Amino acid sequence: MFEEAVIFATKAHAGQKRKGTDIPFIIHPLEVASIVAAMTHDEQMITAAVLHDVLEDCSHISRNDILQAFGKRVTALVAQESEDKSKSWVERKGRTIEFLKKEASRNAKIIALGDKLANIRSMARDYEEIGDELWNRFNMKDKDMQAWYYRGLIAGFEELKEYREYREYCDLVRQVFGE
Repeated sequence: MFEEAVIFATKAHAGQKRKGTDIPFIIHPLEVASIVAAMTHDEQMITAAVLHDVLEDCSHISRNDILQAFGKRVTALVAQESEDKSKSWVERKGRTIEFLKKEASRNAKIIALGDKLANIRSMARDYEEIGDELWNRFNMKDKDMQAWYYRGLIAGFEELKEYREYREYCDLVRQVFGE
């Protein structure tokens, strides 16, 4: 199942790049899957991790496409990781924070932590190299708003504090945004 998901995600994200870079986008979902695999051996969760951005970022992929290829559980996990792009950045991020704090299952939190840890790792590396120029890559260019979001996620991930990935996430948020 996982191998098929890697192929599916690679095709779905073909031609996409990480924001402000020439790095093929598929590197991100592969890193997320690797992080999730360090926290669980559940193949459906690892599969959902590699697919986590396809509904959000690939307009040619439908929920039904994922359902047909990977089943209900994987589809539900992927859907939980997807934002409604018709909403503003602040609305989407606020909804994500609230979802993780109040509604998300532990499994959904693990996948979300994998995603956000991969993002903050990339941000920390790039911030060290290019400083505040980093924020120009994003739809939300205000560093304080990015800090609000990444700090806000910590409470949603608190249930996962036994994982080193949680501690790494918290450390990198402090490194990038300060206390």
